[in-house]
Amino acid sequence: MQLYNSMPGLRDVPAALIDAVKITYEENMMSAQSALVPTSSRALNLGFTGQLGNIDAYISAVNRLPMLTHEEEVSLAKRLRDANDLDAAQKLVLSHLRLVVSIARGYLGYGLPHADLIQEGNIGLMKAVKRFDPNQGVRLVSYAMHWIKAEMHEYILKNWRLVKVATTKAQRKLFFNLRSNKVGLDAMTPTQVDDLAKLLDVKREEVIEMETRLSGRDIALEAPTDDEDDKFSPIAYLSSDQQEPTKVLEAAQVTRLQSEGLETALGKLDPRSRRIVEARWLANDDGSGATLHTLAEEFGVSAERIRQIESAALKKMKGALAAFV
Repeated sequence: MQLYNSMPGLRDVPAALIDAVKITYEENMMSAQSALVPTSSRALNLGFTGQLGNIDAYISAVNRLPMLTHEEEVSLAKRLRDANDLDAAQKLVLSHLRLVVSIARGYLGYGLPHADLIQEGNIGLMKAVKRFDPNQGVRLVSYAMHWIKAEMHEYILKNWRLVKVATTKAQRKLFFNLRSNKVGLDAMTPTQVDDLAKLLDVKREEVIEMETRLSGRDIALEAPTDDEDDKFSPIAYLSSDQQEPTKVLEAAQVTRLQSEGLETALGKLDPRSRRIVEARWLANDDGSGATLHTLAEEFGVSAERIRQIESAALKKMKGALAAFV
């Protein structure tokens, strides 16, 4: 379980409220530690036995904390609001810790630690106590429930998978409601998609996308290190050889030859030779340059003479380009 005072969600919560919850948790952890010393080889093999016992001891402790009457709750809330009485805030928080435990139990299906869910819920409870207004005529349990669930939802969305699956408001709504409203394990039919989109007031395309995301799973980029030849991981087809050092160097050389080197080589030719090379090889991107006979008519010489000039110009350019390889 993470330390309460290291979490960004507690910046606006008084330190005394944080300490109240921490002390309640830590005291029950210490008392449970002594009662959970392994006494058999089977217990020694179950390394998580102590952890399960600790959270059970905490749940048992908070369920024994006294509940407040409506009058007591209003009185404590007014003391907190008017006099900033942190002792009153502590009593309000401690009396509602069982609510957090109850709500956290409903989110165990996401496979996240129960203790962490409770901790996130406790943060939401403390925020609710700070903002609670007793003059609104609403019980703290009803008001705090929304804050507790909000903190748990944020924790689940951040930690359910390595890649966050829900970011927008519609996606968050679908994440927590799609599976409970889905009939069976098969893919949803168009009618079911339309019904759910109407029920949750979202687009049918968002329902389809979220169903696809939830049906997938995280895959390791690299295969496990074993001797099996049939392992095939995404790294095999996602990696690009274009970033290989030899490929990068080759691409840089080609770019240099096509720009700086080619311009330098052409600059060493006389005007007629440069005109022939450019017309023959650089006029069109598809390589369909001027013919020998066309250039022969332009310069008033034979096609064989144009070929000789071209050959000599290319040899001269090759020598000039050698400095850029």
